[in-house]
Amino acid sequence: MLWLVGVGGGHNRRGMAEPGSVEYELGVPIPGVILPREQWARTALKKLPPGGPLDWQAIFGRAAPRVLDVGCGNGRFVLASALARPEFDHLGIDILPVVIRYATRRANQRGLNNVRFAVCGGLEFLQKYAAPGTIAEIHVYHPQPYGDPQKIERRLVTPAFLALVHRALVPGGLLVVQTDNPGYWRYMTQVIPRLFEFQQQHGPWPDAPEGRTRREILARRKGLKVFRGFGRPRPELDAQALQALVAELPPPTFDAQRGRPIRRTRSR
Repeated sequence: MLWLVGVGGGHNRRGMAEPGSVEYELGVPIPGVILPREQWARTALKKLPPGGPLDWQAIFGRAAPRVLDVGCGNGRFVLASALARPEFDHLGIDILPVVIRYATRRANQRGLNNVRFAVCGGLEFLQKYAAPGTIAEIHVYHPQPYGDPQKIERRLVTPAFLALVHRALVPGGLLVVQTDNPGYWRYMTQVIPRLFEFQQQHGPWPDAPEGRTRREILARRKGLKVFRGFGRPRPELDAQALQALVAELPPPTFDAQRGRPIRRTRSR
């Protein structure tokens, strides 16, 4: 199934997209078409609860399977998935308010009532707002590898993060990961299979042959290899086993430029 949608359209004298028009980014259509203003949705989740898990049913007004996109950027994947799968509710989160503004505007214009966007980090969200066994799919596309050795603690995909993903997913749920950094991919393929029944996806995702995300489109145009994979939680792992793995598995201390482990030296 092809998620990218394209029809004719144009802009008015003010440069605003007309209803029925299609936006393009890097020459690739942004999923969906712009609707008349009276059909726009409200997709900004401006405030997360101060504590406790997110009440998905209250936010979306229904009970439905849930998809979480961690580091959603400008929302290309969320838009495509929400259009193709209206029976799923989608939440995209990112730490950058500017990209969330772009994502929210586009989802609003497409009338996507099964979408919400919020400014939040992935680790924070899973720790504070994701109740155990409540999310059907968690997607992580091109997490920042942080080439500066002083910033490697900011890397998202760690054993602790993966344990939280395992906890948040419903039984048989889905984790999807993607990166164009070889070092990050080698690390992922080392640790993810310990918590998930993991498979590599060879070649582009069938639903988006030109790329599910803006970063993927850019990486492929630069000639970078894109690594993709997916997995389902290992059902035999309980909370105690997950914590043991968090203590056992190595942190992501690879060299993002070459993929080798970084040798730490004592600061003076």
